[in-house]
Amino acid sequence: MEGKEEDVRVGANKFPERQPIGTSAQSDKDYKEPPPAPLFEPGELSSWSFWRAGIAEFIATFLFLYITVLTVMGVKRAPNMCASVGIQGIAWAFGGMIFALVYCTAGISGGHINPAVTFGLFLARKLSLTRAVFYIVMQCLGAICGAGVVKGFQPSPYQTLGGGANTVAPGYTKGSGLGAEIIGTFVLVYTVFSATDAKRSARDSHVPVNFETNNLFVLNVCVLTLRWNLQILAPLPIGFAVFLVHLATIPITGTGINPARSLGAAIIYNKDHAWDDHWIFWVGPFIGAALAALYHQLVIRAIPFKTRS
Repeated sequence: MEGKEEDVRVGANKFPERQPIGTSAQSDKDYKEPPPAPLFEPGELSSWSFWRAGIAEFIATFLFLYITVLTVMGVKRAPNMCASVGIQGIAWAFGGMIFALVYCTAGISGGHINPAVTFGLFLARKLSLTRAVFYIVMQCLGAICGAGVVKGFQPSPYQTLGGGANTVAPGYTKGSGLGAEIIGTFVLVYTVFSATDAKRSARDSHVPVNFETNNLFVLNVCVLTLRWNLQILAPLPIGFAVFLVHLATIPITGTGINPARSLGAAIIYNKDHAWDDHWIFWVGPFIGAALAALYHQLVIRAIPFKTRS
């Protein structure tokens, strides 16, 4: 071997030639990588699964706004933070609802519940433009309806308590708010990519057997238990990422990182100051999602491995 390059082995196989950066790593895969989604897929429009996925995104975002906006209003209504769940409670409400809703809808629509997540996955060719646009529209409609139901239940408190609308807090610049939204969304979308990576699922689904056994029942129980654990493990880090980002950025922007959530609250609240900085809650999350998609696709999943001779 020339130079100081080390051999890269997969089992007993050697890879003498390096592969250009930005292309998929070549190895003996024990998992199935889904093919890139086409840019346009008109056939989806005639499929019930397509419309069902959009309905799932609508309902999930509706429930997300309903629970989280009510939580925010409950904190603001209290005479002081000690008399309410406080910022930590708000963060748990957002993170916990994302965990629950991703768990419920992941097998139907992928459990995006966020236009920024949908945009990032679209850039990574995980879904078509047709589906991405449909998801974003349904997410925004669900968010508007969720905030609207909260206002319908208690119209006067909704207006006086701010309606859960996102704004840049006094003492922070627009640049600070934009930066907080970019980094916060990067954390979320990067976690989504990592938690749903096919390679991670394949690695974690192995059942190590170090003893001889003919007991198929025991083996099947182990496999089913691991599969159930994987269904839990994907939504859990995503919800936890949302929780942590809220703890960090609630004092700055109230934490958007979800354009549909920000739009729904702003439309129903409909005060001038809610629209002054509204662009931040679209531009920031979309930039953060794009950076996370590029980082995961070009760096994490496309490193210079060696190709077969």
